Amino acid sequence: MVRPVVPVDHDSQKLIEAAYKGDVKTVADCLANPLVDVNYKGTVSLRVKCTDIVQHEEAPDEVKIEYEEFKTDVTALFAAAHAGNVELVRRLLSAGADVNQKLFRGYATTAAAREGHLQVLDILLKAGASQLACEDALLEASLYGQTKAVELLINSEMTRPVVSVHSLVRACCRGFVGIVATLIKSGVNANSWDRALLRSAKPALYANVDCTPLVAAIVSRQAPVVRYLLEAGVNTDCKVRLGAWSWDTCSGEELRVGAGLAEPFNEAWCAVEYYEASGTILKLLLQRLTPDSEHRGRTLVCHAILCRNARAVQVLLDAGANAEFCVRTTNGQEFRPLHMTARMGCLTILKQLIVHGCDLNATTETGETALMLSIKSNHLECFKELLFSGADLAAVNIMGQNAVNVAEVNNCVSSIYQIISETIKSGKKVYSRNFQIFSPLHFVTSFGDAKLLQKLIQQSGLSLNDQDKHGLSAVMIAAKAGHVEAFKVLVFAGADLRLKNKKGETALGLYQIHGTRELFEKILLDVTIAKGLKGEEFKALHYAARRGNLEAIGQLLKRGCTVNALDEDGYTPLMLAAREGHADACKLLVLGGADCSIVNAKGETALLLARRNSNNLSKVAEGVILDHLARKFVLAGDQLCKHTRQGKGSPHMKMVRMLKTGMFTWGKSRRRNVFIMEATMGPSPKFRKNRRKADVNQSGTFRIVTKKKREVHFVARNDANAELWVRGINLITKEATISNGSEWELNSLLC
Repeated sequence: MVRPVVPVDHDSQKLIEAAYKGDVKTVADCLANPLVDVNYKGTVSLRVKCTDIVQHEEAPDEVKIEYEEFKTDVTALFAAAHAGNVELVRRLLSAGADVNQKLFRGYATTAAAREGHLQVLDILLKAGASQLACEDALLEASLYGQTKAVELLINSEMTRPVVSVHSLVRACCRGFVGIVATLIKSGVNANSWDRALLRSAKPALYANVDCTPLVAAIVSRQAPVVRYLLEAGVNTDCKVRLGAWSWDTCSGEELRVGAGLAEPFNEAWCAVEYYEASGTILKLLLQRLTPDSEHRGRTLVCHAILCRNARAVQVLLDAGANAEFCVRTTNGQEFRPLHMTARMGCLTILKQLIVHGCDLNATTETGETALMLSIKSNHLECFKELLFSGADLAAVNIMGQNAVNVAEVNNCVSSIYQIISETIKSGKKVYSRNFQIFSPLHFVTSFGDAKLLQKLIQQSGLSLNDQDKHGLSAVMIAAKAGHVEAFKVLVFAGADLRLKNKKGETALGLYQIHGTRELFEKILLDVTIAKGLKGEEFKALHYAARRGNLEAIGQLLKRGCTVNALDEDGYTPLMLAAREGHADACKLLVLGGADCSIVNAKGETALLLARRNSNNLSKVAEGVILDHLARKFVLAGDQLCKHTRQGKGSPHMKMVRMLKTGMFTWGKSRRRNVFIMEATMGPSPKFRKNRRKADVNQSGTFRIVTKKKREVHFVARNDANAELWVRGINLITKEATISNGSEWELNSLLC
């Protein structure tokens, strides 16, 4: 019978498996076999504790420990140490197992330290564990948070200082305060430097860096470790190259170079860039460091703004940081944290600085304010916040530009207007220290928003008559731009129409350049009537006459408006009413004392202007004027040539006049004081027959017929005068006998 061939190392492998499973009997049997190699390396499926670091943006790195199975080479002693079987470890050591045999997963001491088997570790140390085995175990214990194992190993005095420091840095990165405390109490120098792998999610960092334990804890956001280290008295003046931002001290230009590539800075700056969400780390460091410490001409506040970290800014401000620190570059640039914030568009930080009481109108070396910088960078939300908080819109830079001028250059005036509009609507005041440079009233008026303008005027302390550097008032701007509704709001609010700009122009002159003149003048008339004014500034009576507005004419005349005043074109109100054919307006003006005989520089009279138009309305207006002239003419009287005896007698001169009562008189006797039935132009047939002379067709001849049927002929200077006599006689006769209702209505407008 053939016996099976058994491999030489079969029993040695069996020993390893029995040691891993804790099978004491099998281990004893294997050790009794002289062919078994106690230090044989065999492969087993080892269930090993593994760690994983979970990173968060502003929270501490989180250590997760899980078990995984690996097929790996081990010895019987390694397997027993990993399993924590004290009895087997002792038997194997007694059988000659090598405590310092190194495997892929480390030494037996490493396995015991990793799994926290302290008794096994102690046995191994006493069994003659080497320095390398102890150091490897120390590093492993510091990674897995095995505080007691670390204490055991460090007290063995079998580890070099450099390894102890490396273990300390590892523990700091993972937040194992117990291990940190144990190592420091055991004499490890907490201020030593070590090259360690530092990682961060924000800013992104994955690099081997020379650092101290404190820096490692800060980057890993391990606040309890930082607290312990500071309480232990570690140094806080170490410079490490961890920054992601760099800036030129000459030009002030900022550049994101990537984490670890900027100039070295101390722990406080590191805590700002690698900020921990609660702010505990930064607060702890600020108890040891000043919040105004400078680095390359800037302070921590500047760096926090550059990192766009609002919470870090708040911690610094609460710690007393100088928010008005002026950054000065070597080439003469000057700016403050507020300017940086406005330029970068950090709205939350901007609000913090404003609440802290920063000077909103502080300027850079070029005279630019935060308002201007926010506009130049198109950060309109920052502009809005500054405006709401009372920033001065009248501040100017060295070019003489204010914030609105800068907006014009950057083509965003409409956006600025919307923000100013929101500010006014919210009831907040738009600040300007110099209304000649910027006036909210002028600015809103230039856009013609009547509702917004009304809201602005309701705010106290606003003068309607402030003039800008060109001498323009708000009402002038409205008139010049043709904004009728805005003009109306300003005029009704009491804006002064008599003000002149630097060119000597008034609002009344500026609105006339538009095709909307009628609309402007209607507004002026309305405000004149509503406020009980005379309207002399814009010739209200002229406008009312031109429009035929009888009610307005009546009110203006009652207020004492000059009825015969000439406008800028040389017309009286009567002339304008006559030209437009407004007969009733002509009547009212005449009743108010208008002079029909006025001749302007063009040689025009009211009568001539009425006659130029051939329409029916103009003819009626012409009749009104002629009636007035005729009435006035006959009531005044004149020298006329009177014929006697129906033309048979000799003509002679008489002073003839008409009385308001309707009596026609040319002497004292009854026969020379008569009431007339009718006056007619030209001689009668009987007069022609009796006269039979050359003067029978003399110009200016007219006749009257008395109520007693007596006919009398008169000769005026010319036909025009004769026509006035005839018209006036008939008009007064009619008025004396018939009540004129329409004239009574017009008279009532003047009473």
